[in-house]
Amino acid sequence: MRSEILATNRKEPLTKHAWQFAPKFRRGAFGWRSDLPIQRIKEAVSEIKAMSRKEPVLAAEGAVILLEKLSPALEQVDSSSGAIGTAVNKAIDTLVPIIAVAPVDVGMRQRWLQRLWAAVEDDSMSYIEALGEFWGDLCATLEIAVAWADEFLPGLESAWGSPQGERRYYGGTSACLACLYAAGCYEQLLALLEKAPFKWWRDRRWGVKALVAMGKRAEALRYAEASRGLNDPVWQIALACETILLESGLAEEAYKRFAIEANQGTTYLATFRAIARKYPEIPKETILRDLVASTPGNEGKWFAAAKDMGLFDMAAELARHRSADPRTLTRAARDYAELKPGFALAVGLAALHWMALGYGYDITGGDVLDAYTAVMQAAPATGVAVAQVQAQVRNLIAGAHPGSKLLETMLGQRVGK
Repeated sequence: MRSEILATNRKEPLTKHAWQFAPKFRRGAFGWRSDLPIQRIKEAVSEIKAMSRKEPVLAAEGAVILLEKLSPALEQVDSSSGAIGTAVNKAIDTLVPIIAVAPVDVGMRQRWLQRLWAAVEDDSMSYIEALGEFWGDLCATLEIAVAWADEFLPGLESAWGSPQGERRYYGGTSACLACLYAAGCYEQLLALLEKAPFKWWRDRRWGVKALVAMGKRAEALRYAEASRGLNDPVWQIALACETILLESGLAEEAYKRFAIEANQGTTYLATFRAIARKYPEIPKETILRDLVASTPGNEGKWFAAAKDMGLFDMAAELARHRSADPRTLTRAARDYAELKPGFALAVGLAALHWMALGYGYDITGGDVLDAYTAVMQAAPATGVAVAQVQAQVRNLIAGAHPGSKLLETMLGQRVGK
């Protein structure tokens, strides 16, 4: 049954404004290339953000207009790379709070919600389906969240209650769960999740949030752990568990059980930094050694993280693993030839060692010469004789991979071979 609070006639916006972005987002406005629409999305979001500092209600209206226009405007854009989808998701992350905090009456907010849900239902490319995740925030008040939950519940219960062979997708699933959470209907939310045909994290995370809100942190942790499945984002589940433990003051347990899994960055260095920031009480070397141990066979990939954190002894140790990139080692040897000559000598020789064995992608003669030059520059400051270094290089050449003659070609005459 539709609640009275939803029975709001659509009206024109309270304030007229000539948004610069609006004409640029007409239906089919963009071709298949994604660079221009990404630029236009950024420009539109910037325009709305600027307005929010002066006129929050008008900015929220602009955000609704942009979200309505996005999918029709982008329908021809090639989304295979994921770039356009990422741009839209970032826009949603920025626009939702602007709409959520706008100080408007129930009628105006309902008109916005009705327009946005119509846009979601008409979104054939699924660009703005993520709005459902934020529907509780967009409702802004408990009463509106309850009303929308009542609106979504029959469809979700029908879909989840269908026989196994007839199970249907329901587009209001995330929005319904978000509204129940926002409305504080935690027991009802948990009971509903028990009817779900599959244990999908995107649904069950609302159960975790509900249990935490109820003060049942231990139960929330068990609930999250029980949500792991073949196709679920393991790092998101680990992050939820880690957050529960950290908020409970159990940092040591959080670190041991979930830190590495929950904080995977786009690079090895980014992963290390994320964990180090979150656990300042744990020695950096301990964190790095735990990370190294977590990636057997890729120990050398952590070289840059150790170097950038000033853990030079450990970095030199990691340089001896075959997964260390020779070019990365060479750059470090060159950069530290004067500042840390002992370190530079060690990693420069390691770079030459791995080049001799054929490691590294598209290694050139220039790479070999760079590493050798750095080694020879660092050697005098360490008290190692040039002849001794040259002897080590001759040994590397002698033990080179049969298919790799690069060191001999580039350095043979220099070292007397």
